[in-house]
Amino acid sequence: MDYFQGVVTEFLRADRAVFVNTECLLQLASGHAPVKGRHWYCDAVAVNFRESSVSLCEVTYASTVQALVKRLEAWATHWPQLRSAIVRDCCVPSNWHVHPWLFIPEDRHPTLTRRLATIKGIGEHARQMPVPKVTYLEAVTPWKYNNWLARPSERDGAAHHVVVPTR
Repeated sequence: MDYFQGVVTEFLRADRAVFVNTECLLQLASGHAPVKGRHWYCDAVAVNFRESSVSLCEVTYASTVQALVKRLEAWATHWPQLRSAIVRDCCVPSNWHVHPWLFIPEDRHPTLTRRLATIKGIGEHARQMPVPKVTYLEAVTPWKYNNWLARPSERDGAAHHVVVPTR
């Protein structure tokens, strides 16, 4: 785990309605041995009981965001199976909202927006991967929020940005 994954994890955990599983294995087919190209280790899976949602959190400060985009392309390609696997393996209700949540430096936002526009399978259709939620790493530093009593209203100031792919 790199430094910023820990910072993001602490940010997520500051909301007592959120439970976090770091380096969570997501595998399309159940079994003892993950199959190549059909499993991923997600930086953090955050289950929010207040919002009945599951966030697949990925953290990067890479300048090209290439690895992140490759991960999102794979998830978008397999979204219905990935969503079913999360319901199966994380034991969350099937009607809960599942979505990607990306944590990136603010200056990477334009690059990410351009790259997301090239990914097929992101959108509002029920079988498509939802548009990722994006939060800037600069907004999740411990001095930006109360880390022992965070409430959603306090965390709203943490600059949640939605990247909307343009096609």
